[in-house]
Amino acid sequence: MNSPIARWLDAWHELVGTLARNPIRTGLTAAGVAWGMFLLVLLSGFGAGLESGVQSSLGRRATNAIWFWSRTTSLPYKGSRAGRPVRFTNADIEAIVQQVNGIEFIVPQNQLGGWRGQSVINMGTESTTGSVTGHVETNRHIQPMHIDQGRYLNHRDGTDRRRVAVVGRQIADDLSPEGGVVLGERVAVDGSWFTVIGVFSSRLSGEDADRAESSVHIPLSTFQQSFQQGDRVRWFGMTGTPNASAERIETEARAVLAARHRVHPEDKPAIGSRNAGANYRRLQATFAGIRAFVLLVGTMTLLAGAFGVTNVMLVSVGERTPELGLRRALGATRRQIRQMILRESLLLTMVAGQTGLLAGVAVIEVARRMPNDSPLGAPHIDATLVGVAAILMVLAGVVAGTLPAARAAAITPIQALRGQ
Repeated sequence: MNSPIARWLDAWHELVGTLARNPIRTGLTAAGVAWGMFLLVLLSGFGAGLESGVQSSLGRRATNAIWFWSRTTSLPYKGSRAGRPVRFTNADIEAIVQQVNGIEFIVPQNQLGGWRGQSVINMGTESTTGSVTGHVETNRHIQPMHIDQGRYLNHRDGTDRRRVAVVGRQIADDLSPEGGVVLGERVAVDGSWFTVIGVFSSRLSGEDADRAESSVHIPLSTFQQSFQQGDRVRWFGMTGTPNASAERIETEARAVLAARHRVHPEDKPAIGSRNAGANYRRLQATFAGIRAFVLLVGTMTLLAGAFGVTNVMLVSVGERTPELGLRRALGATRRQIRQMILRESLLLTMVAGQTGLLAGVAVIEVARRMPNDSPLGAPHIDATLVGVAAILMVLAGVVAGTLPAARAAAITPIQALRGQ
């Protein structure tokens, strides 16, 4: 039996026997490598879960949206005193559309009672509480939702000031506790009646979804007329076209509003704003930093284990000087000696690394299957991580065995006979 396969099997059998001569030393060294791989997988899996949880909480909310809301001036300007309330109107929305380039959708809104205001909503003998808001048809492009029944508001609803309403899933369930159909029914809010034309559910999660589904949407023009709001707009959101700069749109829109309401250019608190696009980019950069940090920590821990393998292999080479010298005397080349030591290093590193990888995957899988009521997503492993881990294991094995292999290849028969 002198076939290549037989020689290969014999070489690996000898390799395993060599590592098994000192099981305690080999086991402790392998534990260091396994721990490094386990930590890399664990941190990466939970980091990926955190990122997916945050992404899920965003639902399909427009990540390039910019929101504006009115506040109170803090600086006097052009004869206007400080402490003057700023009130947005329909004309402000039209001015922004005309003067600011790159806007894709703009969504003015109003709400009874202001932000998070609650109203009593009645249908027949049933009643519930929720927010009542005035919207335009483009609201669907900013607020993620799914139409469960009927339809959403359209342009004609607004231009004709139709007395129609689209209710959230929670409102529909409260007004029809036995699962009846609410489409076509009339709901009353503060003495005004509206016909239900649709039911929607939110694509957000947690409290954001609960809040969205506990609301009633009616056309903004109808809202302003029914509740004596004039042409007031409490806040509005807008999105830019794909190539437009969200920062530029925000700056130019703020300038338009400041000019129309005689707000001092430096009076930033007078007009509140939130740029979801900038926040989203910062969030993406944060997660990129987390991924890099996790990879760095895992790699450094794995390399620390690899250095442990290097030290053990150096000790092993020193103990096996007579054996290695005898192999040289019997005709083994430096290359063969070098390959033998590298194989030992690779075997030790790969077995330990695979053990850590499997242990990490097992922990991640158990955590993924556990009930999770937190906004954090379930941890998970992707194929890219496994591929990176495999490459790191091979590199760690090669790095760990390079110096011992060079030392072993340099041993001569004379050194072995001298006990060096």
